[in-house]
Amino acid sequence: MLSSNATTTSRELRSVQSFQSMDHPYLVKMHAVWSVPGYIVTVMELAEATLLDLMFLYHDELRQPIPPAQLGLYLWQVGQALDFLNARKHVRDGRKVGFQHGDIKPNNILLFGDVAKLTDYGVATATNGPTTPCPRHGTRDYAAPEVLQGYQTDFSDQFSLAVTYHVLRTGCFPFPPAPPGELPKSFSRGAADLSALPVAEQPVIAKALAPVPQDRYPNCQTLTQGILKALGYKVITEPNRAPRAVPDDETLPDATRSGVKPRHMTVRPGVSRPT
Repeated sequence: MLSSNATTTSRELRSVQSFQSMDHPYLVKMHAVWSVPGYIVTVMELAEATLLDLMFLYHDELRQPIPPAQLGLYLWQVGQALDFLNARKHVRDGRKVGFQHGDIKPNNILLFGDVAKLTDYGVATATNGPTTPCPRHGTRDYAAPEVLQGYQTDFSDQFSLAVTYHVLRTGCFPFPPAPPGELPKSFSRGAADLSALPVAEQPVIAKALAPVPQDRYPNCQTLTQGILKALGYKVITEPNRAPRAVPDDETLPDATRSGVKPRHMTVRPGVSRPT
Protein backbone atom coordinates (compact mmCIF):
# COMPACT_ATOMS: atom_id res chain seq x y z
CA MET A 1 0.00 0.00 0.00
CA LEU A 2 1.12 3.58 -0.66
CA SER A 3 2.40 5.69 2.23
CA SER A 4 3.06 9.37 1.67
CA ASN A 5 5.74 10.24 4.24
CA ALA A 6 7.79 8.89 7.15
CA THR A 7 5.24 9.96 9.78
CA THR A 8 2.36 8.37 7.90
CA THR A 9 4.38 5.22 7.25
CA SER A 10 5.21 4.80 10.94
CA ARG A 11 1.59 5.30 11.99
CA GLU A 12 0.14 2.98 9.35
CA LEU A 13 2.79 0.34 9.93
CA ARG A 14 1.89 0.27 13.61
CA SER A 15 -1.80 -0.07 12.77
CA VAL A 16 -1.17 -2.97 10.43
CA GLN A 17 1.15 -4.71 12.91
CA SER A 18 -1.58 -4.52 15.56
CA PHE A 19 -3.67 -6.81 13.37
CA GLN A 20 -0.94 -9.27 12.49
CA SER A 21 -1.48 -11.48 15.55
CA MET A 22 -5.29 -11.43 15.35
CA ASP A 23 -7.03 -14.65 14.41
CA HIS A 24 -10.60 -14.47 13.14
CA PRO A 25 -12.30 -16.44 10.34
CA TYR A 26 -13.42 -13.24 8.58
CA LEU A 27 -10.20 -11.22 8.85
CA VAL A 28 -7.55 -11.64 6.16
CA LYS A 29 -4.52 -13.24 7.79
CA MET A 30 -1.23 -11.37 7.37
CA HIS A 31 1.98 -13.37 7.38
CA ALA A 32 4.50 -10.52 7.28
CA VAL A 33 4.63 -6.72 7.04
CA TRP A 34 7.47 -4.25 6.45
CA SER A 35 8.11 -0.85 4.87
CA VAL A 36 10.16 0.41 1.94
CA PRO A 37 10.36 4.07 0.85
CA GLY A 38 6.84 5.20 -0.05
CA TYR A 39 5.15 1.87 0.63
CA ILE A 40 4.04 -0.57 3.30
CA VAL A 41 4.41 -4.15 2.08
CA THR A 42 2.23 -6.96 3.40
CA VAL A 43 2.23 -10.70 2.74
CA MET A 44 -1.26 -12.13 3.22
CA GLU A 45 -3.72 -14.75 2.07
CA LEU A 46 -4.37 -14.84 -1.65
CA ALA A 47 -7.98 -13.96 -2.45
CA GLU A 48 -10.00 -14.61 -5.58
CA ALA A 49 -11.49 -11.12 -5.92
CA THR A 50 -12.99 -8.21 -3.99
CA LEU A 51 -16.68 -7.58 -3.40
CA LEU A 52 -16.34 -4.60 -5.73
CA ASP A 53 -15.10 -6.94 -8.48
CA LEU A 54 -18.10 -9.19 -7.88
CA MET A 55 -20.51 -6.27 -8.03
CA PHE A 56 -19.09 -5.11 -11.37
CA LEU A 57 -19.23 -8.68 -12.71
CA TYR A 58 -22.96 -8.87 -11.98
CA HIS A 59 -23.52 -5.27 -13.07
CA ASP A 60 -21.57 -5.29 -16.32
CA GLU A 61 -21.91 -8.89 -17.46
CA LEU A 62 -25.17 -10.17 -15.99
CA ARG A 63 -27.07 -6.87 -15.73
CA GLN A 64 -28.36 -7.63 -12.25
CA PRO A 65 -27.35 -7.17 -8.62
CA ILE A 66 -25.52 -9.74 -6.52
CA PRO A 67 -28.05 -12.40 -5.40
CA PRO A 68 -29.53 -11.28 -2.04
CA ALA A 69 -28.70 -14.51 -0.17
CA GLN A 70 -25.06 -14.31 -1.29
CA LEU A 71 -24.75 -10.62 -0.46
CA GLY A 72 -26.50 -11.06 2.89
CA LEU A 73 -24.11 -13.84 3.88
CA TYR A 74 -21.05 -11.79 2.90
CA LEU A 75 -22.27 -8.78 4.91
CA TRP A 76 -23.02 -11.02 7.90
CA GLN A 77 -19.45 -12.33 7.80
CA VAL A 78 -17.99 -8.82 7.63
CA GLY A 79 -20.26 -7.76 10.49
CA GLN A 80 -18.85 -10.60 12.61
CA ALA A 81 -15.32 -9.41 11.87
CA LEU A 82 -16.18 -5.80 12.73
CA ASP A 83 -17.80 -6.68 16.05
CA PHE A 84 -14.66 -8.64 16.91
CA LEU A 85 -12.46 -5.67 16.03
CA ASN A 86 -14.64 -3.05 17.68
CA ALA A 87 -14.84 -4.89 21.03
CA ARG A 88 -12.41 -3.59 23.66
CA LYS A 89 -10.60 -6.84 24.24
CA HIS A 90 -7.39 -6.32 22.28
CA VAL A 91 -4.24 -5.45 24.21
CA ARG A 92 -2.12 -2.55 22.95
CA ASP A 93 0.54 -0.80 25.04
CA GLY A 94 -0.65 -2.70 28.10
CA ARG A 95 -4.31 -1.66 27.92
CA LYS A 96 -7.43 -3.15 26.38
CA VAL A 97 -8.68 -1.33 23.31
CA GLY A 98 -11.08 -1.78 20.45
CA PHE A 99 -10.33 -0.94 16.84
CA GLN A 100 -12.35 1.02 14.34
CA HIS A 101 -11.24 -0.20 10.93
CA GLY A 102 -11.77 3.22 9.38
CA ASP A 103 -12.01 2.24 5.71
CA ILE A 104 -14.89 -0.18 5.19
CA LYS A 105 -15.80 -0.39 1.50
CA PRO A 106 -16.36 -3.11 -1.13
CA ASN A 107 -12.76 -2.95 -2.33
CA ASN A 108 -11.50 -3.84 1.17
CA ILE A 109 -13.60 -7.00 1.42
CA LEU A 110 -11.86 -9.97 -0.17
CA LEU A 111 -13.55 -13.14 -1.38
CA PHE A 112 -12.39 -16.69 -0.75
CA GLY A 113 -15.11 -18.81 -2.32
CA ASP A 114 -18.21 -18.37 -0.17
CA VAL A 115 -16.27 -16.51 2.52
CA ALA A 116 -15.77 -12.73 2.71
CA LYS A 117 -12.87 -11.39 4.75
CA LEU A 118 -11.98 -7.87 5.78
CA THR A 119 -8.57 -6.43 4.86
CA ASP A 120 -6.55 -3.16 4.70
CA TYR A 121 -5.91 -2.04 8.27
CA GLY A 122 -3.70 0.95 7.49
CA VAL A 123 -5.98 3.63 8.96
CA ALA A 124 -7.39 1.57 11.86
CA THR A 125 -7.78 3.53 15.10
CA ALA A 126 -7.44 2.09 18.61
CA THR A 127 -10.34 3.19 20.84
CA ASN A 128 -10.78 3.07 24.60
CA GLY A 129 -13.67 5.48 25.07
CA PRO A 130 -16.90 6.64 23.41
CA THR A 131 -15.01 9.04 21.10
CA THR A 132 -11.44 8.98 19.81
CA PRO A 133 -9.67 11.73 17.85
CA CYS A 134 -9.08 10.62 14.29
CA PRO A 135 -6.94 13.02 12.22
CA ARG A 136 -7.13 10.70 9.21
CA HIS A 137 -9.89 8.74 7.53
CA GLY A 138 -10.35 6.27 4.74
CA THR A 139 -12.50 6.75 1.66
CA ARG A 140 -14.61 9.86 2.14
CA ASP A 141 -17.80 8.65 0.44
CA TYR A 142 -18.07 5.75 2.91
CA ALA A 143 -17.02 7.64 6.07
CA ALA A 144 -19.39 8.41 8.95
CA PRO A 145 -20.15 12.10 9.55
CA GLU A 146 -18.24 12.14 12.83
CA VAL A 147 -15.15 10.79 11.06
CA LEU A 148 -15.30 13.70 8.62
CA GLN A 149 -15.36 15.96 11.68
CA GLY A 150 -12.19 14.35 13.05
CA TYR A 151 -13.21 11.63 15.51
CA GLN A 152 -14.26 7.98 15.64
CA THR A 153 -17.02 6.47 17.74
CA ASP A 154 -17.98 2.88 18.52
CA PHE A 155 -20.50 3.07 15.65
CA SER A 156 -18.40 4.61 12.85
CA ASP A 157 -17.56 1.34 11.07
CA GLN A 158 -21.23 0.37 11.17
CA PHE A 159 -22.12 3.50 9.18
CA SER A 160 -19.54 2.60 6.53
CA LEU A 161 -20.86 -0.97 6.38
CA ALA A 162 -24.35 0.38 5.68
CA VAL A 163 -23.02 2.57 2.86
CA THR A 164 -21.16 -0.46 1.51
CA TYR A 165 -24.38 -2.50 1.48
CA HIS A 166 -26.24 0.28 -0.31
CA VAL A 167 -23.54 0.48 -2.99
CA LEU A 168 -23.43 -3.29 -3.49
CA ARG A 169 -27.22 -3.60 -3.58
CA THR A 170 -27.97 -0.65 -5.87
CA GLY A 171 -24.75 0.37 -7.63
CA CYS A 172 -24.88 3.91 -6.23
CA PHE A 173 -24.17 5.87 -3.05
CA PRO A 174 -26.96 7.04 -0.71
CA PHE A 175 -25.40 10.52 -0.56
CA PRO A 176 -24.06 12.92 -3.19
CA PRO A 177 -20.24 13.04 -3.34
CA ALA A 178 -18.56 15.16 -0.66
CA PRO A 179 -16.73 18.18 -2.06
CA PRO A 180 -12.98 17.79 -2.61
CA GLY A 181 -10.42 19.38 -0.34
CA GLU A 182 -10.68 20.14 3.37
CA LEU A 183 -14.24 20.08 4.64
CA PRO A 184 -15.55 22.95 6.76
CA LYS A 185 -16.58 22.18 10.33
CA SER A 186 -20.15 23.02 9.35
CA PHE A 187 -20.24 20.42 6.55
CA SER A 188 -23.30 18.17 6.56
CA ARG A 189 -24.33 15.57 3.99
CA GLY A 190 -28.01 15.85 4.71
CA ALA A 191 -30.40 12.91 4.86
CA ALA A 192 -29.64 9.73 2.95
CA ASP A 193 -31.63 9.03 -0.20
CA LEU A 194 -32.54 5.35 0.07
CA SER A 195 -35.13 5.30 -2.69
CA ALA A 196 -32.99 2.94 -4.81
CA LEU A 197 -33.42 0.22 -2.16
CA PRO A 198 -36.48 -2.02 -1.88
CA VAL A 199 -38.92 -0.55 0.63
CA ALA A 200 -38.39 -3.28 3.27
CA GLU A 201 -34.65 -2.55 3.40
CA GLN A 202 -34.87 1.22 3.70
CA PRO A 203 -35.60 1.54 7.46
CA VAL A 204 -32.90 -1.04 8.26
CA ILE A 205 -30.22 0.97 6.46
CA ALA A 206 -31.62 4.33 7.57
CA LYS A 207 -30.99 3.48 11.22
CA ALA A 208 -27.36 2.50 10.55
CA LEU A 209 -26.91 5.78 8.65
CA ALA A 210 -28.26 7.94 11.49
CA PRO A 211 -26.17 11.13 11.76
CA VAL A 212 -26.05 10.76 15.55
CA PRO A 213 -23.83 7.72 16.30
CA GLN A 214 -25.81 6.63 19.37
CA ASP A 215 -28.96 6.35 17.23
CA ARG A 216 -27.45 3.50 15.21
CA TYR A 217 -27.54 -0.21 16.06
CA PRO A 218 -25.66 -1.44 19.14
CA ASN A 219 -23.38 -3.53 16.91
CA CYS A 220 -22.89 -4.68 13.33
CA GLN A 221 -24.44 -8.09 13.96
CA THR A 222 -27.78 -6.44 14.70
CA LEU A 223 -27.51 -4.48 11.46
CA THR A 224 -26.69 -7.53 9.33
CA GLN A 225 -29.44 -9.58 10.95
CA GLY A 226 -31.86 -6.79 10.05
CA ILE A 227 -30.62 -6.81 6.46
CA LEU A 228 -31.04 -10.57 6.20
CA LYS A 229 -34.55 -10.41 7.66
CA ALA A 230 -35.55 -7.72 5.17
CA LEU A 231 -34.19 -9.89 2.36
CA GLY A 232 -36.13 -12.90 3.64
CA TYR A 233 -33.10 -14.90 4.80
CA LYS A 234 -31.31 -15.96 7.94
CA VAL A 235 -27.83 -17.37 8.55
CA ILE A 236 -27.57 -20.91 9.86
CA THR A 237 -24.46 -21.93 11.79
CA GLU A 238 -23.87 -25.63 12.47
CA PRO A 239 -20.91 -27.58 13.86
CA ASN A 240 -18.40 -28.61 11.19
CA ARG A 241 -20.27 -26.73 8.47
CA ALA A 242 -19.72 -23.30 6.99
CA PRO A 243 -22.43 -20.73 7.82
CA ARG A 244 -25.00 -20.38 5.08
CA ALA A 245 -27.95 -18.16 4.25
CA VAL A 246 -31.28 -19.95 3.97
CA PRO A 247 -34.83 -18.67 3.40
CA ASP A 248 -36.53 -17.47 6.57
CA ASP A 249 -40.05 -18.88 6.36
CA GLU A 250 -41.36 -16.18 8.71
CA THR A 251 -40.05 -13.26 6.66
CA LEU A 252 -40.12 -14.40 3.03
CA PRO A 253 -40.65 -11.16 1.10
CA ASP A 254 -42.64 -10.86 -2.09
CA ALA A 255 -40.95 -9.67 -5.27
CA THR A 256 -41.62 -6.01 -4.48
CA ARG A 257 -40.14 -6.19 -1.00
CA SER A 258 -37.09 -8.27 -1.81
CA GLY A 259 -36.09 -6.58 -5.02
CA VAL A 260 -34.60 -9.85 -6.22
CA LYS A 261 -36.11 -9.62 -9.69
CA PRO A 262 -33.16 -9.24 -12.10
CA ARG A 263 -32.74 -5.63 -13.08
CA HIS A 264 -30.08 -3.47 -14.65
CA MET A 265 -28.19 -1.55 -11.99
CA THR A 266 -27.79 2.11 -12.84
CA VAL A 267 -25.79 4.87 -11.22
CA ARG A 268 -27.78 8.02 -10.55
CA PRO A 269 -26.82 11.17 -12.45
CA GLY A 270 -24.19 13.09 -10.52
CA VAL A 271 -23.21 10.06 -8.46
CA SER A 272 -19.72 8.69 -9.05
CA ARG A 273 -19.04 5.07 -9.96
CA PRO A 274 -18.27 3.22 -6.69
CA THR A 275 -14.65 2.53 -5.77
